[in-house]
Amino acid sequence: MLQGLLVIELAGLAPAPFAGMILSDFGATVVRVDKPNSSNSDFLTRGKKSICIDMKTDKGKQLVLKLIDKADVLIDPFRPGVLESLGLIPSMLMNRNPKLIIARLTGYGQEGPLSKKAGHDINYIAISGILSLFGPSNSAPAFPINLLGDFAGGSLFCVIGILLAIISRSKTGKGTIIDAAMIDGVKYLATFIIKMKQFGFMNDLRGTNLLDGGVINFSNDRLHFINYIKLKMVNI
Repeated sequence: MLQGLLVIELAGLAPAPFAGMILSDFGATVVRVDKPNSSNSDFLTRGKKSICIDMKTDKGKQLVLKLIDKADVLIDPFRPGVLESLGLIPSMLMNRNPKLIIARLTGYGQEGPLSKKAGHDINYIAISGILSLFGPSNSAPAFPINLLGDFAGGSLFCVIGILLAIISRSKTGKGTIIDAAMIDGVKYLATFIIKMKQFGFMNDLRGTNLLDGGVINFSNDRLHFINYIKLKMVNI
């Protein structure tokens, strides 16, 4: 599906490599730019090509620029300002390659008070309020494995942004910059749960609802939900 698409992935932590792997799985040519002397213990390299470049040297920077000049997509896994510190300023890159799509994948986005703070999956889902949904009612929130923030809220939404940018480019001929923030992605994923609460089908006490382990109230909640769906269908 994505054959002919050239993606340059700057080596980073799990969310960006997973986004690159998804694109590779669907046919894109993904070239991963690794740092010299890196351990390269990443498990998300399936289907990718790899090149080791020291981007802090002039020679290395020029080589990366040549790759980006031919690319359709650049995946930036760094915190805000790091790409610029390497001399790879997005506006300059897009002047050189107007069709370039730059996907900037971060925890908190490119702007704001937290934008340059380090973070992990649990930070993103906690600050977004989603961590409070996990766990039984009689204990503190459970620590979920790092899937929701990093990979669902981060990688998958980054890929969606890239695909939307490709569609837009097919109409305008121009690339764009994508700001994919995990804290925003994970909150968007919770839309269904938030709406369930707004319409009275879930309460704020986790572990007591139909979909979060509250089996004691299952029968009543199910009947309430079924009656609601029937009412909505009648009104359609």
